[in-house]
Amino acid sequence: PALLLGRTRCTMKFNTAVTSSRRKNRARHFSSDSSSRRRLMSSTLDKTLREKYGCRSIPVCKDDEVKVMTGKLKGREGRVVTVYRKRFHILVERLNRLKSDNQTEAPVPVHPSNVMITKIRETGSRRAILDRRGKDSADMDRVD
Repeated sequence: PALLLGRTRCTMKFNTAVTSSRRKNRARHFSSDSSSRRRLMSSTLDKTLREKYGCRSIPVCKDDEVKVMTGKLKGREGRVVTVYRKRFHILVERLNRLKSDNQTEAPVPVHPSNVMITKIRETGSRRAILDRRGKDSADMDRVD
């Protein structure tokens, strides 16, 4: 190993095709397309759902029921009203705050990484995704 000021040079990077630059990663994150943002806006599943479907997380969809896990609103539950991919947040049904005029309420945006899905709205395509992911994890269990 090459010496650098009395220390051995340590290479933590395994894939040279992927950058570790903070600036470049932030640029790619905030200029990503909608389909990539869908995957970035995933939330963990509740323990019962995790066991039922065999996967840990899934992208948040409208009408899912979620529980806020971090922040000032920790512990609050509600149904997802809007998934706002452009701003990387979701709006949950009973998560509101008073505006400065102390009369009107405004919805509080929450990042999907700060919530846990407690009830899934199943559609045909979503069911297929869950089946595929569950099958993959079942195959992994059989290998062990």
